[in-house]
This record gives sequence, C-alpha cells and structure tokens, in this order.
Amino acid sequence: MMHGMVNIAVRAARRAGEMMVQRLDRLDSIKVAKKEANEYVTEIDHLAEEIIVEVIRDHYPEHAILAEEGGQEGEHDFQWIIDPLDGTTNYLHGFPVFSISIAITRKGQLEHGVVYDPIRQEIFTASRGSGAQLEGRRIRVSQRNKINECLIATGFPYSKNQRYINEYMDMLKVVMKSSAGVRRTGSAALDLCYVAAGRVDGFWEFGLKIWDIAAGSLIIREAGGRISDFQGTDHYLKTGNVVAGNPKVYAGLSKIFAPYAGNLE
Repeated sequence: MMHGMVNIAVRAARRAGEMMVQRLDRLDSIKVAKKEANEYVTEIDHLAEEIIVEVIRDHYPEHAILAEEGGQEGEHDFQWIIDPLDGTTNYLHGFPVFSISIAITRKGQLEHGVVYDPIRQEIFTASRGSGAQLEGRRIRVSQRNKINECLIATGFPYSKNQRYINEYMDMLKVVMKSSAGVRRTGSAALDLCYVAAGRVDGFWEFGLKIWDIAAGSLIIREAGGRISDFQGTDHYLKTGNVVAGNPKVYAGLSKIFAPYAGNLE
C-alpha cells in the first residue's frame, strides 16, 4: 500500500503527463526559450509544473516546494522536489522518451520518490525502507556482475559541463570497449529507474541538477543498487555527478572512472 504522499505525487505526475501527451501533436505551436547551450524550457515545462504544484498545494498547502522552473517556495520539514519535464529536448522533437520526477524530503532526507513515463504510462515509486516498485510490483537491480555482459546508460555533457568533454569522451571510450553496450536516452530520471528495474546495469553522468536525480536515486537504493559521486561519497545531490548500478557494476564503473574523478568538480 502506497504512502499518502506517494499517492498524491502519482496523481500529480499522471495529470501533468496526460497534458504532455495530448500536446505532442501540436509541437510546432509550443513556445520555446533557451536557458543555456543545449538546454531549453518550454511552456509545457511551466504548465506541467503548475499542474503538479496545484495538486500538491490542494493536499499539503504548508509544505515547501523546490521546482526546476519555479525555484524554491516556503520553508517546512517536508519539501517536494519537482522536475516537471525531464527530457525537454526529446519532447520538442517528438522523440518519445521523457519523464516527470517528484521527490519528497523530510528534514533534508529523501523519503519518497516518483518517476512517471507518460508515453509508456509506467510509474516508478519508492519510499525509504519500503523497497521500490514499478506499477506496484517490486523491482530489483540486475544480478549481472561482469561489465562485458552489461548494458550501461549515460548522459552527454551539455551547457557549462561541456568543459569536461575530453574527460567524458575518455570515460565513454573505456565503457564502450568494456561493456556489452552504451545507451543514452536523454532523461536521467528514467535512466536511474531503468537501473533500479534491471533494464540497464549501470549509469553515469555529471552536472545534473537535484530535481533530475532526487527521486531516481532513492528508487535505485530501494531496489538494492548503489549510487554515489565519482569520489564515492553521497554528495551527488549537490554536485550532480553520478555513478550508479547494481553493487558489482557500481564497483566496476567506480574503478573505471577513478582516474578521471579528480578532474571533475
């Protein structure tokens, strides 16, 4: 049985996702603004965020909110961390991989996470200490322990993080040579959930934002996986630098990336 806050997060995510899908056939009319190089924000981002916040405010009006487009609102022990559209560039091109991510913290500790894929209508959820689920069914990370048998997900550096492009390309070369394959979906929140569900065995990226990874990081941990920054610490929500996987793959990737870790902030 899902926690009450998770139920509200799921309701908010589904409502926003329904709007997104309905507007996919009108992409040419969507207003777009450029945030930074390779980074865009659309009226869909803003509208989805408004829908999500409205649902939350209807049930928890006193709670604090940290949202990608709206910034931080209020002060409270409970805070909702929202990415209304993870994969905006995909969405703008009609490429059907994007998601909605909602995490809930209590006094700074992650308590609940919800990630919704509106195209596949898949909802990933987790509550601290209660495991992770996909559509209400328990999920676990994969059991593969040899990198050469593993599928690894990643995200390319964009915007200001392109200053690390050389380090990233070196990392990519090593993983490509070592693994069964590398995938790049364009939605970090979904990549993390795919690690949790065993669809990919590991993931790495740097320069992410807290709303990209908060929910997915809890879902991975509750599915038996490991996640950290490249130095092996739990500061990834602050740095945005992430390596994750089932325990064996996480250890293997961490070893591969160790020579490059010192160059990343």
